[in-house]
Amino acid sequence: MMLERKQRFNVPEIRSKIEQISTNIGVDVFQGSQILAYAELEQIYSGAMREIGTKLENLDDEFQLRNKHNPIHHMECRLKSIDSTIGKLRKRNLPLSVESIRQNLYDIAGIRVICNYVTDVYAVANTLSEQSDIEVIRIKDYIRNPKPNGYRSLHVIYQVPVFLSDGPHPTPVEVQFRTSAMDYWASLEHRLRYKNSIEDAAKERHFETLRECARQLADIEDRMQQIHQEIG
Repeated sequence: MMLERKQRFNVPEIRSKIEQISTNIGVDVFQGSQILAYAELEQIYSGAMREIGTKLENLDDEFQLRNKHNPIHHMECRLKSIDSTIGKLRKRNLPLSVESIRQNLYDIAGIRVICNYVTDVYAVANTLSEQSDIEVIRIKDYIRNPKPNGYRSLHVIYQVPVFLSDGPHPTPVEVQFRTSAMDYWASLEHRLRYKNSIEDAAKERHFETLRECARQLADIEDRMQQIHQEIG
């Protein structure tokens, strides 16, 4: 089997982006060896994301084999951009350094897991949490306790070791578990939230409609899940 190699972490490209950000905000960011350290950190986060992604795929296969049901509809992975990372550090008044990212930010690597039913969300999340090399750092359950705007999702920060030549690097990955209905609701709400061309009164009216839609979707999902369970 041939190993397909891709240039994922281009240091000159990262340096160019960081220099542009420094110019835009008027503050020097990640000087000297910090640029290489940031590229290495991105590599580690990418590795952690692949580790969690592979574990989720294996669990989905096992559920299909044992229960003839795939709980995961699909997954989406992303690494937070340099711009977003630095923006988050500045918003929280944290030092603009690689070590500050490592110590304070837990969502650099992120996976969104779209499941078919709410029971699938908890089945996959709980089974993943029980694996011996996984540590659960934090759980925010917005399914049992939705946000005031109607947002529902289960957020879990997992920590997984990434093994490199110098040993293991325990690395956090934020995993958001949600159903398909929760996902398309969240996508529309996000789009509306950042749609600046809409007047405030109209936007608030749409937000209220979305809050009602969230309640209705939760009820529909519950009823459909009951049918799914009854027919086996």
